[in-house]
Amino acid sequence: MGRFHRHDDGTTHEHADEQSHGHDEPSGSAVHPPDHGQARGPSKGRELGDHSGYRTGGERIDVLERIFDENDRTADANRSDFAEHGVCTINLMSSPGAGKTTLLRETLLRISGTARMGIIEGDIETSLDADRLAGLGAEITLINTGNGFGGECHLDAPMVRSAVKRLPLDDLDVVLIENVGNLVCPAEFDVGEHARAMIYSITEGEEKPLKYPVMFRSVDLVVINKIDLLPHLDFDLGLFRANLRQINPHVATIEVSARTGDGVDEWCRWITDTWTGATASLAGHPAHR
Repeated sequence: MGRFHRHDDGTTHEHADEQSHGHDEPSGSAVHPPDHGQARGPSKGRELGDHSGYRTGGERIDVLERIFDENDRTADANRSDFAEHGVCTINLMSSPGAGKTTLLRETLLRISGTARMGIIEGDIETSLDADRLAGLGAEITLINTGNGFGGECHLDAPMVRSAVKRLPLDDLDVVLIENVGNLVCPAEFDVGEHARAMIYSITEGEEKPLKYPVMFRSVDLVVINKIDLLPHLDFDLGLFRANLRQINPHVATIEVSARTGDGVDEWCRWITDTWTGATASLAGHPAHR
């Protein structure tokens, strides 16, 4: 069984002789995302990786294609609903413990008077993070993914669609999606968002963009969190930025401390600027006329 690739036109083929194509990645190498700025999802240049370790290689790639195709159709439906109601949606991703919920609390304290906010909160189990955001002026709906196989490690478009139905979109300007903490799978699934941001904590190490390039390559903004810990850590911020530029040369960055509030106003300005830009584009959308 050779390596499978999926091309821009959605076709797949198997490489019977891997070496003849110059591939030297190990078996099980990560799925590569499409170029940033193009439509996301497997139908736009996704490589499905080396499945030579699976006896069901051909069937496996068919299943993956069906999963991603269904997800992309639902993501388009989500996008249409957001456009119809003039809502800007931002997919917020990170590893567990990077500080998404703490940053969201500080965000709502600052921005809820400016924009009408909605939160889609994704967690494998519990309502702990959703509870922390309650009472801060946002409409909140919770998705627990624990019914999946051991708990789904990401939100996909159908999950988000189920949450959208529980939000009063007519009364909202911005919806922030707090994805499940994971540096791999959330980056692979288009959920119908207008922009993607990730929270990266400096406690995670400088090498993370190199180890998890799919995530770092897929986002519009990297929020560098816990910057207040910099004097206390053996962390090279310059090296992290160099590694990030190697993976995503044009990505924007903001340094913040969600604990002290430093840099949070700049992050809030990025949200409102994204909202303003999305509003201008949504005004011309057929569903919004």
